[in-house]
Amino acid sequence: MRPFLFLSARPEVEAVGPEYESVRRAMGVDASRLEHLRLDVETLGDLRLDEYAGVVVGGSPYNVTTPDAHKHPVQRRVEADLARLAEAALDVDHPLVLTCYGIGVLTRVLGGTVGTLHGEAASAVEITLTAECVADPLMGVLPERFDALVGHKEATERLPADAVLLASSAGCPVQVYRVGRRIYATQFHPEVSTHDFVARAQVYRHHGYFPAGELRAVSERLAAASVTEPQRMLRRFVELADT
Repeated sequence: MRPFLFLSARPEVEAVGPEYESVRRAMGVDASRLEHLRLDVETLGDLRLDEYAGVVVGGSPYNVTTPDAHKHPVQRRVEADLARLAEAALDVDHPLVLTCYGIGVLTRVLGGTVGTLHGEAASAVEITLTAECVADPLMGVLPERFDALVGHKEATERLPADAVLLASSAGCPVQVYRVGRRIYATQFHPEVSTHDFVARAQVYRHHGYFPAGELRAVSERLAAASVTEPQRMLRRFVELADT
């Protein structure tokens, strides 16, 4: 069986390993089937998509809405690599999931709009599936409403023309969409448990996702949340990519 590829873009080294493990556990694969490339460290290069059953892109503190003149050269390279990946996957409808930061890159590639109107502080929010989601092979296995973990400063404000909206929340109208048959973008984090997210909040407590002085209160709220469904997305992604 072909391996999967996980692409991370977190410069904070203490967050890299835990994110990989969260994705691997949620996918239900062992380390031998999930290769890992840190885009903040090395370039994507000449990626052969056909060598992988599917690709998952993780989150990042980077924001696509940051003016280009203020973006670090590494961020500009990461975004160029992710845009190139998205375009290649779109050409052949290759299984791909882009999470959080990745949805912003894909939205721009497709001609949609990303802005800061619908940012959400680090928290658990209720996700509502759309009517179009019922027949979707990946998202259709989830209940109509469930809680997911979010923490982002930007979001899709205008859905790309060819995208199918699959899920929303009260504060963020575009939480998940699909392009083609097998390319998905999600604003919330499908990989993390509440324990994982509490640990991530500690790493990013000074990044503006919540007031740093409220770390303890935020951590307690996150730990008390019931988040059971989102990880099923990545396990289902593996099932579909392997068929």
